[in-house]
Amino acid sequence: MSGTNHLHIISDSTGETVSAVLRAALARFDTDDPELHVTIFVRNQSDLDEALAQAVAEPGLIVYTLSDSALQSHLISFCAENNLPNVPVLDPVVAALSDFLGKTAQDRPGMQHRLNSDYFDRIAALDFAISHDDGALADRLLNSDVILTGVSRTSKTPTCIYLAHRGVKASNMPLIPKTEPDPAFVSALERGVPAIGLTASPSRLSQVRSHRLESLGANTSADYAEIDTIRAEVSDALLFFGRFDIPVIDVTRRSIEETAAEIMAILRDRGVTHI
Repeated sequence: MSGTNHLHIISDSTGETVSAVLRAALARFDTDDPELHVTIFVRNQSDLDEALAQAVAEPGLIVYTLSDSALQSHLISFCAENNLPNVPVLDPVVAALSDFLGKTAQDRPGMQHRLNSDYFDRIAALDFAISHDDGALADRLLNSDVILTGVSRTSKTPTCIYLAHRGVKASNMPLIPKTEPDPAFVSALERGVPAIGLTASPSRLSQVRSHRLESLGANTSADYAEIDTIRAEVSDALLFFGRFDIPVIDVTRRSIEETAAEIMAILRDRGVTHI
């Protein structure tokens, strides 16, 4: 598009680091916001080539984080051949830290989002703080940017809260076994509100639900954490997602940040322009 400045974000993780740096830098310029092209979770050359092809089609500045040295070399060579300006956001800081610490940085993408015990403690605290009835959000579905749905303990609520911090109005609609969805959900889908299904492995859900039962005592039925019950729930949920043509994200090994980044990528692909 003539007269439009294009910025290409390429990241092997969620893209949040690059996005935050760009927001801070752009705030210092009195100009119209450039058109952003975001490609995240770039873990192989095929993914990278797809992002670079877009940069050739709509030339602009490429701002990236790639921990894989081979992928980074490929990007640098490609940009040189095609006269595309590019900036490795973290490289100067990583190089300075390497000299200061006397250690070599690890080529492992997304390390800032690794799932350790402190991470799960933070998510549990957040979930507890806002653990009011999920169903109370039903009347807000029509005004949502996206509806997250799935069985219990698939991180719907904390993901909604995290998305809210990113300016995304996300509603949560839980899937209750043997129960049809709230009519407001079907109405929202018919009016074009996108929905995304969250799922997880039964073994992971069983572990999480067992911890939940310990905190709730006998107020929840015992089969809530039974693996066979959970397998049936997950299977029914996948059928439900297919019935309504809902894209699915498996959160088993994803952090909340990674899940949110994938949701935002899906929304952008579906033409939600203000995300």
